[in-house]
Amino acid sequence: MAVAETRHFTRAAELVHVAQPSLSQQIKALERELGADLFLRARGNITLTDAGEALLPLARRILADTDTARHEVQELVQLRRGRVRLGATPSLCTGLLPDVLRAFHDRYPGIRLLIEEGGSHDLVRQLARGALDLALVVLPLPTPAPALTTVELLREDLVVVSSPDAPRPGNGRRTVRIPDLEGERLVMFRHGYDLRELTVAACRSAGFEPDFAVEGGEMDAVLGFVRAGLGVAVVPRMVAARSGRGLRVTPLARPGLHRTIALAHRSDVAPPRAARELQRMLVER
Repeated sequence: MAVAETRHFTRAAELVHVAQPSLSQQIKALERELGADLFLRARGNITLTDAGEALLPLARRILADTDTARHEVQELVQLRRGRVRLGATPSLCTGLLPDVLRAFHDRYPGIRLLIEEGGSHDLVRQLARGALDLALVVLPLPTPAPALTTVELLREDLVVVSSPDAPRPGNGRRTVRIPDLEGERLVMFRHGYDLRELTVAACRSAGFEPDFAVEGGEMDAVLGFVRAGLGVAVVPRMVAARSGRGLRVTPLARPGLHRTIALAHRSDVAPPRAARELQRMLVER
């Protein structure tokens, strides 16, 4: 291919970093093996023969296949060792991720899993600067992110959790309406939490400002404060199911509150093989 492109043996040898006599010997050996001349050799004028013209596209394909084979083998090796950098909101780390990460670790024990907790806004920023391979975020994203590809995974219901020792929210009904929260003191997440923004927006849409008993906590702290009877909180159903001990779970009446969970990665850079495998397991979970 180098000789065909340069039409010059010396320049071709320089291009592929071999001595010119060595390159000439390799071309002659290839011609003997194929049983045909590949080049017409006239001083200062190297051209392809018909056999050379026929071989050239095949040679390009062979070299491309060689590169593909090398890449595929390296990708397989990465599934025996390497890392995946995954970002997720704290509620997803508690609810969605444990079972999937356990299955991934059982299948690929040599892959290190680096988990970064944060709000969707922070995770999108880290994806954009290449600090993460994948991120589980809540849609819609806080700011438009045209450089990201998102795949929706699930639509999750939110529920109200309270202490079993406290009066049941909603005047004892089996479901709670958003307006019923006007008379409740809420245990609220810190600023930057998607759940905080969603809950506050729902209360304001119902015509009231929420009353915070405690605010500023992460997920574990919020659940602990609710167990202690400081107030009620709106949390994802999966989190409530995993953390149900010491909590009363009350569904929200229709239409309720929901959030859409998506898996995001950069559009301009394909995730590493190990990250793509984790992505597949999350989508197919």
